[in-house]
Amino acid sequence: MCGIFAYLNYLEPRTRQEILELLIKGLQRLEYRGYDSAGVAFDGDANGKSIQIIRRSGKVKMLENEIWNSKDIDFNQSFDTHVGISHTRWATHGAPSANNSHPQRSDESNAFVVVHNGIITNYKELQKFLLAQGYEFESQTDTEIISKLIMHIHKDKPHLSFRELVEQVIQQLEGAFALAFKSKHYPNECVATRRGSPLLVGIKSKTHLATDYIPILYSKDLEKQKQDENEGSDIRSHPTTPLPLGTLQAQGIHRSDSTTEFHPIGENKEVEYFFASDASAVIEHTNRVIFLEDDDVAAVKDGNLTIHRLKRTLDESTAREIITLKMAIQEIMKGSYSTFMQKEIFEQPESVINTMRGRVNLEAETVVLGGIKDYIPEIKRCRRLLLIGCGTSYHSAVATRQILEELTELPVMVELASDFMDRNTPIFRDDVCFFISQSGETADTLLSLRYCKNNGALVVGVTNTVGSSICRESRCGIHINAGPEIGVASTKAYTSQFLSLVMFALVMSEDRISMQSRRSEIIRGLKVLPEQIKQVLELDSEVLKLSKEIYHQKSVLVMGRGFNYATCLEGALLTYMHSEGILAGELKHGPLALVDDAMPVIMVVTKDPVYTKCMNALQQVTARGGRPIIICEKGDEETQVCSQIFGSTTYSRLPSRHTYCYSYAAAIFPYRCSEGMQC
Repeated sequence: MCGIFAYLNYLEPRTRQEILELLIKGLQRLEYRGYDSAGVAFDGDANGKSIQIIRRSGKVKMLENEIWNSKDIDFNQSFDTHVGISHTRWATHGAPSANNSHPQRSDESNAFVVVHNGIITNYKELQKFLLAQGYEFESQTDTEIISKLIMHIHKDKPHLSFRELVEQVIQQLEGAFALAFKSKHYPNECVATRRGSPLLVGIKSKTHLATDYIPILYSKDLEKQKQDENEGSDIRSHPTTPLPLGTLQAQGIHRSDSTTEFHPIGENKEVEYFFASDASAVIEHTNRVIFLEDDDVAAVKDGNLTIHRLKRTLDESTAREIITLKMAIQEIMKGSYSTFMQKEIFEQPESVINTMRGRVNLEAETVVLGGIKDYIPEIKRCRRLLLIGCGTSYHSAVATRQILEELTELPVMVELASDFMDRNTPIFRDDVCFFISQSGETADTLLSLRYCKNNGALVVGVTNTVGSSICRESRCGIHINAGPEIGVASTKAYTSQFLSLVMFALVMSEDRISMQSRRSEIIRGLKVLPEQIKQVLELDSEVLKLSKEIYHQKSVLVMGRGFNYATCLEGALLTYMHSEGILAGELKHGPLALVDDAMPVIMVVTKDPVYTKCMNALQQVTARGGRPIIICEKGDEETQVCSQIFGSTTYSRLPSRHTYCYSYAAAIFPYRCSEGMQC
């Protein structure tokens, strides 16, 4: 994932050094997203008529060193108003290099610069058109066409405002994007927009804000515009002509002069704006943010923020709320831990409590999910449940499918969001679709949600981020309350997603007498869950030692069955090396051919209904010369004896598990990055 961070100070004097420190710190807060290069763009003079760009492949630290070592920058120069944009890139089009880094520019004079998170799927067609117009490209990125396209439109229609130029540009783009623009032709202005990739605006002011909502401004209907023109209206009109390229049409954007703008209250108009891909980049500056929605265009001019849209859709909010984040700066700091991933693994005992807090009454053995309680009768009448997600979120769905089938007695389908959309899966009005995403912005999951919503299904969001797209567009939902998750590899969000779906199953079965014994068993298990996870985490040093040994191998197989299969999938995903999560029952259908004395194999074997079948799989592995590492329960002497006979290594210090829902299974094997591993 790429990271965007932009900063605009209006009538709030800042030196260039302070501005660059802010931009670099913003990029450092986004390092967890993974990246291979970074860059910044800032004013080269006091009036904003020139733009300087610095880009480097590698870590933000390398970019920082190049900036502070530069002899051409006056770090003491002060700016009352200034716009700076910055970016961390994860290469998709073009190898990591300075030329392929962002910001991307329109020409050698840096007339327009842009930073981009996402992928433009029709960039080849746009590039072909721009090449025909005489433009030359200096990078291999899909982003460069955006900077050159806005330059092309500006040359054709120099009377358009910066915001109107951006609106015309995004009408030509297909794919997913979050964009932030800066231009020497529009000094001290910043325009940002998104479609399918997350973007928010942070607001910092010394005085009270004029409103908690910003109204959305819409473009005029073309016919109404023509009528206004004929009647001599004072509406500004900018007639446009189509771009001479097949299906590419640049329609004019027309708005009334009477618009509502956002600004602080009182005589002091000082205000600072932050544009970022994630709240973690702005929380140390302000907790007041606006989450932009798809096709929103946010523009700051003369310190005033306006949000525009090209057209109005049904049931669409006509304003964007300024949300106060509850996140604390300590939550996004690593503290004494070596990585964010390690920190978040060790936060799981607390995060599962937060997920259950206020929802599970352990004494009365009741569960209440406020976000969906009004929809439970409708859900109980549904034809089937669909659990849709990507990566870790998909694995949490796999992990809970069995318990959902048992307690709801409904058909449960688990779908990968990308494959779900590729198949155009039939969806019916009496389906209930759960969309699981830590960020609430996962592109394939969000597209699947809209597809199901358009087909009349009840849409339920399961997210960790208040104000995210999935959160806003769902009919109802469950907030998992896991707290900020900075590490790319999801850990505590997985356990909290697992718990949220288990709690949903408990709610669905609360009025079924035949299920009361099973429900009580599960809730008693939830009571001891945090302590069990703590016991698992005591294995940290042993798991670290094991991880270092396995990391030097080329591959690893992780095998399990039943409830443990999802844990194997998630464990394989988190290794960040070639690894396969294998259903032990499928060994003889291919995977067994991979097993030999040189192939690292990890097997999760617990005392459950499929225990005997797992032991059969163990024998198959050892018969091929494999020496698997077995993870079993503390006190499970039978498995230990068998493993010794088979010549296996056994980790048997997991807490003994009752017959409840295996809730602690998600923390069974907490992979941790060792030195040299990518986190």
